[in-house]
Amino acid sequence: MNYRYLGKTGVRVSELCFGTMTFGWKADEQTSHQMLDMFAAGGGNFIDTADVYADGKSEEILGNWLHEQNRDDFFVATKVRFGSSEKPNDIGLTRKHILSSVRKSLKRLKTDYIDLYQVHAWDPATPIAETLDVLNDLVHEGTVRYIGASNFRAWQLQKALDTSESMGWAKFCSLQPQYNLLCRGTEYELIPACVANGIGAIPWSPLRGGLLSGKYRRGMDVPPDNTRIGGAYREGRTEMWKKYNNEVTWSIVEALDRIAGELGKTDSQVALNWLLHREGVTAPIIGAASTSQLQENMGAAGWKLESRHTEELGRLSATGVSYPYDEAAEQQQRRGREDFVN
Repeated sequence: MNYRYLGKTGVRVSELCFGTMTFGWKADEQTSHQMLDMFAAGGGNFIDTADVYADGKSEEILGNWLHEQNRDDFFVATKVRFGSSEKPNDIGLTRKHILSSVRKSLKRLKTDYIDLYQVHAWDPATPIAETLDVLNDLVHEGTVRYIGASNFRAWQLQKALDTSESMGWAKFCSLQPQYNLLCRGTEYELIPACVANGIGAIPWSPLRGGLLSGKYRRGMDVPPDNTRIGGAYREGRTEMWKKYNNEVTWSIVEALDRIAGELGKTDSQVALNWLLHREGVTAPIIGAASTSQLQENMGAAGWKLESRHTEELGRLSATGVSYPYDEAAEQQQRRGREDFVN
């Protein structure tokens, strides 16, 4: 596993981040600990969770494992924003909720500090200055080492950074956006904003819920039973399948399958490797429900796709854009520079 700097922090994290959303849901504690052992043995030191994953069980399982390790060997990230109850103040990015949530996360994680504390999404009800003020306090007291954001729009990210800059507060060093071959709108403004501000991008859903893993094929009337999308489909949640069961998806999937065959890799490894080497990306977040799945995903690191493969996947996954993005793309092409939306 190679290591990369997280934004401008100087901290080096593994080029793949292990996301633990499956802990306490699809993976029991024993399996989760086996996967953590495997990830650490492979050189992984970057682990991501959230206070709401499996109603806190993900943090607990990670904490039980972390308690038996050398804590300083790992860079642990968690999140705050959403609530786990119907209580009126058990939600949002207020000073009250953040201070309450961080103490609970510390207890579940069995640690006295959090490496990266991330706001899980924008909170329209709370002034961003209130949120950043309390996060700055947590950094300066040592409870939190660094702060980051997730699911922000570009203007929200820039507003947060500018507010912190003006007040002399600790600034976000990372952003967790959705980013994959089926979601390239992230490249319009979010990635350029990250690059311009020295923010490390940590993409979630790099395989788009498994659609890029090789489990799904053109011509399927319904998704397979033993898949996440298949399970949702049979529960009446058919939106995702309807959204992606189209020519663009199957063209990308078939290209992944062919390239994987040429290189002796798997579809997942090719899709992850494509993302791993995109501009602004620090570490895609890989998830797994079994050691075999984790081992496969970890195989995306330590090598790089040939340019012809990268170009083909970029062409097939290119997203149609309108003003002002098309104008920016044309200007870049006229200057002989790579078009950031391909």
